[in-house]
Amino acid sequence: MKLRGYILGILSAVSYGLIPIFILPIKQAHFSMDITLFYRFFFSAIMVGGYLIYSRQNFRINKKEALILAILGICYALSSEFLFLGYDFLTPGIASTVLFIYPVIVALIMFFFYKERLTRLSVFSLLLAFAGVIVLCLKGNGLEINFAGLGIVMLSSLFYALYMVIVNKSNLKVSGFKLTFFSMLFTSMYFMTKAVIGHQSFAIPSMSIFLNFLIFAFLTTVISSLCLVYAIKNIGSTPVAILGALEPVVAVMVSVFMFNEKFTTNLLIGITLILLGVILNVIGDRKKISHV
Repeated sequence: MKLRGYILGILSAVSYGLIPIFILPIKQAHFSMDITLFYRFFFSAIMVGGYLIYSRQNFRINKKEALILAILGICYALSSEFLFLGYDFLTPGIASTVLFIYPVIVALIMFFFYKERLTRLSVFSLLLAFAGVIVLCLKGNGLEINFAGLGIVMLSSLFYALYMVIVNKSNLKVSGFKLTFFSMLFTSMYFMTKAVIGHQSFAIPSMSIFLNFLIFAFLTTVISSLCLVYAIKNIGSTPVAILGALEPVVAVMVSVFMFNEKFTTNLLIGITLILLGVILNVIGDRKKISHV
């Protein structure tokens, strides 16, 4: 059960880290961000909804569940919106890396509001991963980073952390697929509302952009979200959050190999520190379980 949780957490992080592959060509085509994100989540909801119909699960939810799922949808929407706004200020590698501050926020929320114990090894692994984030932002002798971009992506990080904590602590009695379906549906409704208010066109200009949306939705949203939900149910939000360190690693690799971001010594050191943080956390959590 634990091992499956870790594998799902890694899959979620890796698939989420692939976002730059899909979003950068759409941004370069000057396509509307609200329409892009509407289709990303709308197609995701259709895919997950199709599975719910296939597996004969009902779509019924009560008022309390609808409220929690709507809040989850808004958290996910705001996290996505601030991340893509951040891409206008920072390179994809650095933006995705700054997003990784969310494990620190998750761990702090769990510690201060839910009194979840932080082991010394958990704190050390968080510090290692955070140090990796800082090193990735270093250039030359100082921090060369756009602070407006940093603030925007930190907001993305905060809403992603809130999403994870709410999934873990709301005690929703719905399946992972159902939770993902309604989260995606409410997220798409958020962007649809924004697009309608802004009088934006929902027309998709070409088949290649349509296919891009479909693959984008499946890989970075359906796979990532389902794996995230089941990983949190299996191992809790703090270990999953720290496994999320792999997201910036994947995003940096994508940026280097596909979008010609320079692979510097700082990138190498930063990625190494992040991976060390992930590995230490997994080892520490497994030891903690074996001693119980």
